Amino acid sequence: MGTEVVKVECFATDCSDIFSSGKTDSGVYAVSSVNGPVQVYCDMVPSGQNEKGHWTVILRRMDGEVNFFRPWDSYKQGFGNKDGEYWLGLEFIHLLTLRNQYQLKVDLEDFDGAKAYALYESFSVGSEATGYKLHVSGFVDGGAGDSLSYQHGMKFTTFDKDQDLWEGGSCASKWSMGGFWYNNCDHTNPTGLYYWGKDDGTLVTTVNWYYWKNARKSLKSITMKIRRVM
Repeated sequence: MGTEVVKVECFATDCSDIFSSGKTDSGVYAVSSVNGPVQVYCDMVPSGQNEKGHWTVILRRMDGEVNFFRPWDSYKQGFGNKDGEYWLGLEFIHLLTLRNQYQLKVDLEDFDGAKAYALYESFSVGSEATGYKLHVSGFVDGGAGDSLSYQHGMKFTTFDKDQDLWEGGSCASKWSMGGFWYNNCDHTNPTGLYYWGKDDGTLVTTVNWYYWKNARKSLKSITMKIRRVM
């Protein structure tokens, strides 16, 4: 999409550091990691009167341009277009949330232009040895309902690495879904198939957030982003 990556001269581990360095425009920035520079999208725009920006985006779906039906190694390392649809990578997310405490915000938009969000005051991802286990708590309702707590404590599953609790097999493989922290199976599926609104709310494979509509209506966009709180 042509957005230039901003080269950050100071030591920055996430978008909070980028913001503190004086860079206040949303966009793609380079941050540090143990494996070298990593590009991330920083959402610097406050969405409420008392809210600051500087969110580090870990997942974004918006137009169906990127294939999310990918194997374990892709989800571990990350993939996609940082200026569009992408997954940041389990290993990098783990290292971020190991180092500091983070909150998670999930922004939703449907094909009619309605918007809502869900906020979780605590978010972290365990190491690969734990299956990149999800820890999420402290739900605050921004109109979206709570569709993620059901998957708290779950290991990450992809079509080639089944770690969910469904006795019928792999949630990702059976339903052609992308990788996620599936339980038996899910109440949200941000890495599912992008349907451009062409569904009746009953398809389990869509990009959805069940408790917003009490149905699996296909979303136009979903963004998962984290912000350092300590």
